[in-house]
Amino acid sequence: MPIEFDDQSVDVSQVDDRRGGGGGRGRGGGLAIGGGAGVVGLVIYLLVTLLGGNPGQLQLPSSASGAGAGGGGGSSSESPEQLKTRCNTAGALKTDTDCRLIKAFNVADTVWKDEFTRRGLSYNSPRFAFFTGQTDTGCGPASADVGPFYCPPDQEIYFELGFLEQLQTQFGATGEFAQAYIVAHEFGHHLQTLLGTEPKVRAAQQRNPSQANKYSIALELQADCYAGVWSTLADKSAKNGINLSQDNIAEAVNAAQAVGDDRIQQKVQGRVNPESWTHGSAAQRKQWFLTGSQSGNIDSCNTFGG
Repeated sequence: MPIEFDDQSVDVSQVDDRRGGGGGRGRGGGLAIGGGAGVVGLVIYLLVTLLGGNPGQLQLPSSASGAGAGGGGGSSSESPEQLKTRCNTAGALKTDTDCRLIKAFNVADTVWKDEFTRRGLSYNSPRFAFFTGQTDTGCGPASADVGPFYCPPDQEIYFELGFLEQLQTQFGATGEFAQAYIVAHEFGHHLQTLLGTEPKVRAAQQRNPSQANKYSIALELQADCYAGVWSTLADKSAKNGINLSQDNIAEAVNAAQAVGDDRIQQKVQGRVNPESWTHGSAAQRKQWFLTGSQSGNIDSCNTFGG
């Protein structure tokens, strides 16, 4: 289902485009470490490797351009000005996945800036990076296997579009608002950094390693809840918002369920092991996205309670 944006302009000033060997391209593959949090990629990577599988079985595509999941994109050698021009060309939000993701990021930034201001809280915008294959981050080296993720030290959201395509074709997280949900989830991790939740959770995990997965699940479910809150605030926004339909919400719910630990384990390994979960079950992810969406209030997102 197409997303109806109130404003068709796309702001690329916070975009860090590393595709095609651009700024920050890593020299080695690997896993983002030290606090990177991904909506699904890190889960898949850990499940496949720790449970004795081969990450290669996922057949992750390499995206050398903006092409991918449901739309085209620009060349790997685009300059910031070329990216800006392309994404602000009539119809780009319908045809170019990267432009649509940037626009969803723009809307999230506007919505959360306004909400933090309303609450009297300090706010600073994250950055939004595209990369191809692998890149260096403040959380360590990251490869496409990790998928979309947020790095707290950088305060930056990272996207490898080839993995986004795999997420839709192999795990069924289809639709334009499913893509927006992933952006909103990663943006939720930025809110956790701003609010001080993320460092408190990492400290608690170090103090009590036996509860590390439990804390991780609560952190991820809260990001899902924040994504739900964003969907409602963006729908009501008087500027740079979106006009949501029930089909859009259904796409987000489907995506949230598709990246549940139990669904991924069953898909990748053919069995479910709740002890190894780090992000929550399909039912939990659906529940917390809807909790946020129905309340429109971040105060409803206490996934750590009890």
